[in-house]
Amino acid sequence: MERTLQREGYTVLVGMDEVGRGALAGPVSVGVVAIDATCRSAPQGVKDSKLLTPAAREGLVPRIRRWAHGHGVGHAWPAEIDATGIMAALRLAGERALAQLGELRPDLVLLDGNHDWLTDPGRVGLLGLVDGPEPPPVRTMIKADLRCSSVAAASVLAKVERDGLMVEAARQEEHAPYLWEHNKGYAAPEHQEALRRLGPCTWHRRSWNIPAAGALPAREEGMAP
Repeated sequence: MERTLQREGYTVLVGMDEVGRGALAGPVSVGVVAIDATCRSAPQGVKDSKLLTPAAREGLVPRIRRWAHGHGVGHAWPAEIDATGIMAALRLAGERALAQLGELRPDLVLLDGNHDWLTDPGRVGLLGLVDGPEPPPVRTMIKADLRCSSVAAASVLAKVERDGLMVEAARQEEHAPYLWEHNKGYAAPEHQEALRRLGPCTWHRRSWNIPAAGALPAREEGMAP
């Protein structure tokens, strides 16, 4: 798919994908992978991160980084999700990921799905230029993580980095009961049971409909970055 788009004149293509949208705790994370005509075929085994084992994903990360013309992962944290909503938080994480490309400017951004969550509706058209450079053009594509190597690679980078953050947070004593090393902040039974017993901490998304979130104040330990 990317080769076809490059023949249409899109020299620098950026695949983006998000992970953690439906979690109860932790950030929503967006990976970006930029490629151009100098990039060879994607590393063997690159596919949607959900179809790979944790070991396979981790093994692909250094190979993806060597293959890509540029790469990055951006995060939006629970307090930001609560303050702005999930779609605005996705955009914020995506902008932070794109910023890691430095001076590299995409000719086209590929998003998985049918909704453009990256483009700020308030910056569409000439008035948007007042606030800075024109945002990159975006093309949504159903099952892009299966059809586009760059999108699949972005999903792998985002998944590995976000999982690592959740495992690291789980090592802190105040977070240990939630067993994030196993559920990565999603609504697994053991996570929900800990929420019913202890209530949420500041790594939880307070705007989500989670057990005990409305009944107990957030615990002060474990402030998110």
